[in-house]
Amino acid sequence: MSENDNFDVLVVGGGAAGLSAALMLGRARRRVAVVDSRAPRNAPAAHMHGFLSRDGLPPSELLDLGRAELRGYGVELLEDRVTRLDHGFTAELASGRHLTARRVLVATGIHDDLPGIPGLRESWGTDAVTCPYCHGYEVRDQPLGVLGTEPASVEHALLVRQWSPDVVYFAHTTQVSEDDRERLDARGIRVAEGVVTGIRREDGHLTGVELGARFVPRAALFLRTRTVPHDELLRGLGYVEGDIDPSGKTGVPGVWAAGNVVDARATVIIAAAQGAAAAGALNHDLVTEDVERAIGAFAGFSPTAERAAAGAR
Repeated sequence: MSENDNFDVLVVGGGAAGLSAALMLGRARRRVAVVDSRAPRNAPAAHMHGFLSRDGLPPSELLDLGRAELRGYGVELLEDRVTRLDHGFTAELASGRHLTARRVLVATGIHDDLPGIPGLRESWGTDAVTCPYCHGYEVRDQPLGVLGTEPASVEHALLVRQWSPDVVYFAHTTQVSEDDRERLDARGIRVAEGVVTGIRREDGHLTGVELGARFVPRAALFLRTRTVPHDELLRGLGYVEGDIDPSGKTGVPGVWAAGNVVDARATVIIAAAQGAAAAGALNHDLVTEDVERAIGAFAGFSPTAERAAAGAR
C-alpha cells in the first residue's frame, strides 16, 4: 500500500454530515479521504429548506459547493463505496483500492422504506414527503393529506395542520382512537377511512389519493416512513445502536458517526452541524495520540529526562 493510501481520517459518506466533517478536518491540516457513492436520500428533492443562507438551494448544488471547498484544503474525494472495513481501519473499496486510516467517521445516512402504494414512489421527494418543516411552506394553504402509517401519524397530521386549513387524514391501515378523533376534529382535520389503494398523478404531479373507487383530491401527501440506516459498516465494527456520545464518538475506539445514520430526524443543517462537532472531537483525539507518540519517540532525550539524569549525577 502506498503512502497515498494512508490517511489520518477516513470519512465514509459525502452528504452534509460527511462533507462538513471533512471541511473541519481539512482545515485542521489532517489528511482526509471522503468515500461516497453519490446516492443521497434527498436526491429527488428539487430544493432544501431551513439551512441558513442556503434556503431553497438544490441539495445537489450544496454538495457540489462543499466538494469544491474541500479540494481547496487537499481533501481527497473518491466516488466509490467501502465494501469492507476492519478494526485496524483498513478499508476495501468497490474499485479494489485499499485505504488505511487512524480514525473513521461514518456518515452513510439512511433510506426510506416506503409503503407499497402505486404511485407513491414516483411522487416521493416532490409532492409526497415526510418533513413539513422542509416542504410545508411550499404547499401552504393547499389541500394536503397525511397518510396513516403508524400510531404517531395522527401527531403528524396535527403538525401539518400548521401549514394549511385543509388537511385530510387517511387512516389507511391505522386505527383512530376516540381521543385522536377528538383532537383531529378540534383542528378541523377530516378523517378518510379505508385503505389507500393508489396515488393519482397527472402531468408529473400528485393530484389526489385513491381509496378503491373513491378519489380525494390533494396537492401533496405527508407520511412517516420506516427509515433504514446504512449502518452495516458500523455494526461490523461492533457498534451498538445508541452507544454514541454528543460529539459523535461511538463506543468503538477510533470510530465516530454523524448525520442520519445515527439520527434519522436530523435535517440537512443539523447533519452538517453534527459532522462539524464530530470532526472537532475527532481531531482532539488525534492530537492526544500525536502527543503520546511524540513523548514515546523522544524518550531519553527530552528536557524532563535530561533534568532527571542531571539530578542523579
